[in-house]
Amino acid sequence: MSEAALGAKNKTGSDGQNTAFIVLLGLSFCHLLNDMIQSLLPAIYPLLKVSFALSFTQIGFITFAFQVTASLLQPLIGYATDKKSRPYSLTIGMGFTLVGLLLLSVAANFETILIAAMLIGTGSSVFHPESSRIARLASGGQHGLAQSIFQVGGNTGSAIGPLLAAIIVIQRGQASVAWFSLAAALAIILLWKVGSWYKNHLAAAAKKPAVLIRHHGLSRGRVTFVVGLLMLLIFSKFFYQASLSSYYTFYLIDKFHVSVEQSQVMLFVYLFATAAGTLIGGPIGDRYGRRFVIWVSILGVLPFTLILPHANLFWTGVLTVPIGLIIASAFSAILVYAQDLMPGRVGTVAGLFFGFAFGMGGIGAASLGMLADHTSIGFVYNVCAFLPAIGLLALLLPNLDRLLRKA
Repeated sequence: MSEAALGAKNKTGSDGQNTAFIVLLGLSFCHLLNDMIQSLLPAIYPLLKVSFALSFTQIGFITFAFQVTASLLQPLIGYATDKKSRPYSLTIGMGFTLVGLLLLSVAANFETILIAAMLIGTGSSVFHPESSRIARLASGGQHGLAQSIFQVGGNTGSAIGPLLAAIIVIQRGQASVAWFSLAAALAIILLWKVGSWYKNHLAAAAKKPAVLIRHHGLSRGRVTFVVGLLMLLIFSKFFYQASLSSYYTFYLIDKFHVSVEQSQVMLFVYLFATAAGTLIGGPIGDRYGRRFVIWVSILGVLPFTLILPHANLFWTGVLTVPIGLIIASAFSAILVYAQDLMPGRVGTVAGLFFGFAFGMGGIGAASLGMLADHTSIGFVYNVCAFLPAIGLLALLLPNLDRLLRKA
């Protein structure tokens, strides 16, 4: 992917700028590689559980180590890069992921696994806010579409990871995790090229007149209240998703007595549905408004989550498809809505919301793991089924699209 190619094949967006689809596709592909690597960790939990005699609580804390490392650092990195651009930070972040992968492949105890998870989390903390910023810069005003293209790469990678884990790692053992370092090395090369485009974009933008930022007119107190609502919606979404991404394989094995390989394939089906939902959510938000997408995507999944714990094996697999499609469409809309809510703070917003999402996923995994140890996996799914009801709070969100049109 040459620097010339990065700037080519652009399309004019709604605000007269150019949508750099080559850049967006490059970011999306790197997001695929990044999240494919990250999804290996929960995908090999059954292997690690047996090999190291881990409890569900320890499984939860592995996810906690990864997610919280990412969540604590992301807002700080987003804030820092809002103050001063660092075009090649993405390459450095992927280097942390590479080291974490190699350490995971040779880990001999629980403590080393935690350190490897934290290194992978550190890489993620750099990747997500900075990639989201560059995606917005390359969007040409089609912000929802750009975020969806970027996000679908990550969700696709998350879907592919467990499938590859079932084919490679579960069959060949923990050491085979090292093969995935090739994906991290490829991402480092591509992100260097993306960083070069970003550097050139900044140099060109510095020569142009400053663009006036439209403001919605909401007070600081109102903005704080709305951010709080969005955080609650993120909580409901990612806490529920933690129940599926971390424990779905255990649920299937415990309730239906399927093999590890069968459970990984069913996890792939769910994660692939989330990838499709992510791609759909952004363009719909651009067309019909992000508040509409947020409301439908979180609350609309409730009937399916309530039925899931009572379904047989076939219908469990079927129900996870609409669950993945609907609930995944929310995040791109929430992120762009928040960036419109806090104009001029793209990195800070991306870091805050990616970080909070990762944090909720980590806390959810740890909490649900402890709950499963004290009750059962089935009980966890019965409790989590009600989480999407928090989506009713989306009715309190102001219509930013209308306010910005008036600005």
